[in-house]
Amino acid sequence: MKEAVKIKANLMWANLNRLNMKSKKYQVDLCNLSDKAVAALEEQIGVKARTRSDKPEMGRFITCKSTKPIFAYDDGGSQIDGDIVGNGSEAVVVVSYYEYPNPSGPGKARSGSVQRLVVTKLNEYRPGSALPTEEFVEDAL
Repeated sequence: MKEAVKIKANLMWANLNRLNMKSKKYQVDLCNLSDKAVAALEEQIGVKARTRSDKPEMGRFITCKSTKPIFAYDDGGSQIDGDIVGNGSEAVVVVSYYEYPNPSGPGKARSGSVQRLVVTKLNEYRPGSALPTEEFVEDAL
Protein backbone atom coordinates (compact mmCIF):
# COMPACT_ATOMS: atom_id res chain seq x y z
CA MET A 1 0.00 0.00 0.00
CA LYS A 2 1.19 3.52 -0.79
CA GLU A 3 2.04 5.94 1.97
CA ALA A 4 -0.80 8.10 3.23
CA VAL A 5 -1.27 11.01 5.64
CA LYS A 6 -4.20 11.88 7.87
CA ILE A 7 -5.13 15.57 7.86
CA LYS A 8 -7.94 17.92 8.88
CA ALA A 9 -9.49 20.10 6.19
CA ASN A 10 -12.46 22.21 5.21
CA LEU A 11 -14.23 20.75 2.18
CA MET A 12 -15.21 22.77 -0.87
CA TRP A 13 -16.76 21.85 -4.20
CA ALA A 14 -17.35 18.23 -3.21
CA ASN A 15 -18.28 16.19 -6.27
CA LEU A 16 -18.24 12.90 -4.42
CA ASN A 17 -21.09 11.03 -6.17
CA ARG A 18 -21.24 13.03 -9.39
CA LEU A 19 -18.61 13.80 -11.98
CA ASN A 20 -17.26 17.32 -11.93
CA MET A 21 -18.43 18.91 -15.18
CA LYS A 22 -15.01 20.37 -15.98
CA SER A 23 -12.61 17.56 -15.02
CA LYS A 24 -15.02 14.67 -15.69
CA LYS A 25 -13.82 13.10 -12.43
CA TYR A 26 -15.06 12.80 -8.87
CA GLN A 27 -13.24 15.38 -6.79
CA VAL A 28 -13.09 17.50 -3.66
CA ASP A 29 -10.95 20.45 -2.58
CA LEU A 30 -9.32 20.00 0.84
CA CYS A 31 -8.98 23.60 2.03
CA ASN A 32 -7.57 25.78 4.81
CA LEU A 33 -4.79 23.30 5.48
CA SER A 34 -2.62 23.92 8.54
CA ASP A 35 1.17 24.27 8.38
CA LYS A 36 1.41 20.75 9.83
CA ALA A 37 -0.93 19.30 7.17
CA VAL A 38 0.93 21.03 4.33
CA ALA A 39 4.27 19.76 5.64
CA ALA A 40 2.95 16.18 5.98
CA LEU A 41 1.51 16.20 2.45
CA GLU A 42 4.70 17.54 0.91
CA GLU A 43 7.26 15.60 2.97
CA GLN A 44 5.51 12.25 3.35
CA ILE A 45 3.70 11.78 0.03
CA GLY A 46 5.07 14.50 -2.25
CA VAL A 47 1.77 16.34 -2.81
CA LYS A 48 2.10 20.13 -2.87
CA ALA A 49 -0.57 22.47 -1.56
CA ARG A 50 -1.39 25.63 -3.47
CA THR A 51 -3.28 28.91 -3.06
CA ARG A 52 -5.42 31.03 -5.38
CA SER A 53 -5.37 34.80 -5.08
CA ASP A 54 -8.94 34.94 -6.43
CA LYS A 55 -10.16 32.44 -3.78
CA PRO A 56 -8.59 33.50 -0.46
CA GLU A 57 -11.33 31.67 1.48
CA MET A 58 -9.73 28.37 0.38
CA GLY A 59 -6.40 29.10 2.08
CA ARG A 60 -3.81 26.47 1.21
CA PHE A 61 -5.49 23.53 -0.48
CA ILE A 62 -5.18 20.45 -2.65
CA THR A 63 -7.70 19.02 -5.09
CA CYS A 64 -8.20 15.26 -4.86
CA LYS A 65 -9.61 13.58 -7.97
CA SER A 66 -10.74 10.04 -8.71
CA THR A 67 -12.23 7.98 -11.52
CA LYS A 68 -14.44 6.29 -8.88
CA PRO A 69 -16.92 7.84 -6.44
CA ILE A 70 -15.47 9.14 -3.17
CA PHE A 71 -17.35 7.81 -0.15
CA ALA A 72 -17.99 10.03 2.86
CA TYR A 73 -18.63 8.78 6.39
CA ASP A 74 -19.83 10.37 9.63
CA ASP A 75 -18.00 10.13 12.97
CA GLY A 76 -19.83 6.88 13.76
CA GLY A 77 -18.63 5.17 10.59
CA SER A 78 -21.92 5.30 8.70
CA GLN A 79 -21.79 6.28 5.06
CA ILE A 80 -23.42 9.62 4.25
CA ASP A 81 -24.79 10.86 0.95
CA GLY A 82 -22.00 12.77 -0.77
CA ASP A 83 -24.56 15.05 -2.44
CA ILE A 84 -25.27 16.78 0.88
CA VAL A 85 -21.64 17.64 1.71
CA GLY A 86 -21.52 21.41 1.26
CA ASN A 87 -18.77 24.01 1.21
CA GLY A 88 -17.35 24.61 4.66
CA SER A 89 -17.93 21.07 5.91
CA GLU A 90 -15.07 19.89 8.11
CA ALA A 91 -13.41 16.52 7.75
CA VAL A 92 -10.56 14.25 8.69
CA VAL A 93 -9.14 12.83 5.47
CA VAL A 94 -6.63 10.09 4.78
CA VAL A 95 -4.81 11.22 1.64
CA SER A 96 -2.60 9.08 -0.58
CA TYR A 97 -1.43 9.96 -4.08
CA TYR A 98 -1.35 8.89 -7.70
CA GLU A 99 1.20 9.73 -10.36
CA TYR A 100 0.64 10.82 -13.94
CA PRO A 101 2.83 12.10 -16.79
CA ASN A 102 4.02 15.62 -15.97
CA PRO A 103 2.25 17.96 -18.44
CA SER A 104 4.92 20.64 -18.02
CA GLY A 105 8.09 18.59 -18.40
CA PRO A 106 9.77 15.21 -18.09
CA GLY A 107 8.98 12.73 -15.36
CA LYS A 108 5.83 12.31 -13.34
CA ALA A 109 3.64 14.61 -11.28
CA ARG A 110 1.65 13.68 -8.15
CA SER A 111 -1.85 14.48 -7.09
CA GLY A 112 -3.79 13.72 -3.91
CA SER A 113 -6.19 10.81 -3.68
CA VAL A 114 -8.77 10.36 -0.91
CA GLN A 115 -8.48 7.00 0.85
CA ARG A 116 -10.98 7.82 3.62
CA LEU A 117 -13.13 10.89 4.27
CA VAL A 118 -14.84 11.35 7.64
CA VAL A 119 -17.06 14.43 7.90
CA THR A 120 -16.76 15.79 11.44
CA LYS A 121 -18.96 18.85 10.91
CA LEU A 122 -21.49 18.78 8.08
CA ASN A 123 -22.50 21.98 6.37
CA GLU A 124 -25.40 20.53 4.44
CA TYR A 125 -25.73 21.50 0.79
CA ARG A 126 -29.31 22.30 -0.16
CA PRO A 127 -29.87 23.12 -3.84
CA GLY A 128 -31.76 26.36 -4.23
CA SER A 129 -31.27 27.36 -0.60
CA ALA A 130 -29.98 30.76 -1.71
CA LEU A 131 -33.43 31.58 -3.12
CA PRO A 132 -35.92 33.47 -0.96
CA THR A 133 -38.38 31.32 0.95
CA GLU A 134 -42.11 31.98 0.96
CA GLU A 135 -41.70 33.61 4.38
CA PHE A 136 -39.34 36.24 2.99
CA VAL A 137 -41.47 36.76 -0.11
CA GLU A 138 -44.54 37.44 2.06
CA ASP A 139 -42.57 39.91 4.19
CA ALA A 140 -41.73 41.86 1.03
CA LEU A 141 -45.40 42.29 0.07
